[in-house]
Amino acid sequence: MLAALALACHAAWILFVIFGAFRTRGRPWLTGFHLASLVWGIAVETGPWPCPVTLLEQWLERQAGMHSYAGSFLVHYLDAIIYPNLPVDLIIGCGVAVCCINLLIYAGRLARLLRDRRTAE
Repeated sequence: MLAALALACHAAWILFVIFGAFRTRGRPWLTGFHLASLVWGIAVETGPWPCPVTLLEQWLERQAGMHSYAGSFLVHYLDAIIYPNLPVDLIIGCGVAVCCINLLIYAGRLARLLRDRRTAE
């Protein structure tokens, strides 16, 4: 059960990283948190270290004695969504691209903010 919960939290985190820029407008603290999550996502995707949530999931699954599809239906399909059977370079590239698109959204917001401030002066 804990492995399924960790996997569900991981899925929620991934969705936040992907779509978070659409939920942060007018929320400075959430914007900062999302920007940090984007930097973290790029670092984990391109760096040599694993994601700590992935390590937690794997540990919990080992503790539960789970193997490929020994767990629940939910765990099996969430696992397939989060860890698709695609080339690693493609997954890394897509992850970094999603983070960069989000960063471009923030860059556009910053540019509009600066433009509006200049025209207000």
